[in-house]
Amino acid sequence: MLIGIDPRMTPALMDVLMRMGHGDEIVLADANFPADSVAATTRIGTPVHLPGFNAPEAVELITKYMPLDGFSEACAWRMEIDDAPRTLGEVHRQVLDVVTRRMPEGAETGSIARHDFYPRARSAFAVVATAETRPYGCFILKKGVVL
Repeated sequence: MLIGIDPRMTPALMDVLMRMGHGDEIVLADANFPADSVAATTRIGTPVHLPGFNAPEAVELITKYMPLDGFSEACAWRMEIDDAPRTLGEVHRQVLDVVTRRMPEGAETGSIARHDFYPRARSAFAVVATAETRPYGCFILKKGVVL
């Protein structure tokens, strides 16, 4: 055990967070997301598994240690609901509540159409596979800097 580290933090996730640099992106994937095939093209190459975590819990854990970016167009993106891009599902509202508490002043959030989310995710630093079962429960977080 380490002092001050959430005991639910996995060694694999801590390694990813520590290796990421400013501007790198991490994908939080729901249970339906093709985490293995998408992660194969990322810097890490395999998904980091957080079994038992839903999306808000995973975002809470990650943003406890990883600063969000305040210097780009958005620090976090949600996967849009098909045919209802402006609609926020319960999972979106819960994750955005966490992100809003943790993002730097002046930072924004955004959304990405589902069919555009997959190519963006393939160029991310890593994919975190969660147990989130609610539809469209996928997100991208951009790492910021510690000031």
